[in-house]
Amino acid sequence: MTILLWHPERMVNGGGSWPRAVAVAERPRIRWEIILVLAISVGQSALYSVLSLVRASLRTTPLGQQQTQLNPTLSTEAFWDVLYRFLDIFFSLAIVGLVVYLLWEPGMSALRRIGLDFRRFGGDLGRGVLLCAAIGIPGLGLYALSRILGINVAVVASPLDSGWWVVPLLLLAALRAGLTEEVIFLGYLFDRLRRLGWSWTWIIVSTALLRGAYHAYQGLGAIVGNVVMGLVFGWCYRRWGRVMPLVIAHTIIDIVAFVGYPLAASLFPGVFAPPASPTPTPSATP
Repeated sequence: MTILLWHPERMVNGGGSWPRAVAVAERPRIRWEIILVLAISVGQSALYSVLSLVRASLRTTPLGQQQTQLNPTLSTEAFWDVLYRFLDIFFSLAIVGLVVYLLWEPGMSALRRIGLDFRRFGGDLGRGVLLCAAIGIPGLGLYALSRILGINVAVVASPLDSGWWVVPLLLLAALRAGLTEEVIFLGYLFDRLRRLGWSWTWIIVSTALLRGAYHAYQGLGAIVGNVVMGLVFGWCYRRWGRVMPLVIAHTIIDIVAFVGYPLAASLFPGVFAPPASPTPTPSATP
């Protein structure tokens, strides 16, 4: 029989309760579940991302003259490019589905419990847009400063010479990023770490640091920016109990970055355009 160490706290707006800390005997199973989930998702990417930054820093080419591509073309033939990209997004979202499945409990939808539903979409949308502005605008300035200082690689957010069919795929890619990061970093890890008895401070800080490591392949500026984003998003999720506004904010930020990249590169080539000469391309995975 499970022995609960304290009563759950009510979520402020999420419509449920924060999970209870479980008995000590049950914690090894939860720890192993966390390790396995991270090993096939954001944890794996974070490790490769840090190694990519280390490797890029050891090259003779300065970090600021290197580049990375977020949504590269997967085939020179349009049909296969669309198909491969769509499948890549689909299988990435399957991992999100697995995490939601692990969060499911009898009598309570996991989506409702973490606030990934449309019950309060108007309020979620408003909060998401405000968060997008609060994080996205300073983040853009931080990226520009990091590029000027040479501590970030050039992030090529989307192909500069792509066809019309790339735009809907970029929208799906932005949604994938929002769902993957916010459902796993917030919805899943907050639940599981709370069950292990972690304090809110440690949960928010640790997931923010993991988020920073996840983006380390882009450079030092990206680490700082994403740690700050993780702290803000973590506080908001703890306060609101809903992941939906955070998914919305993240998705909008990435839509602007992905779809607006060609325009930004043409207007401010010194900051946003890739280096003129071919350089090594760091990536989050080998």
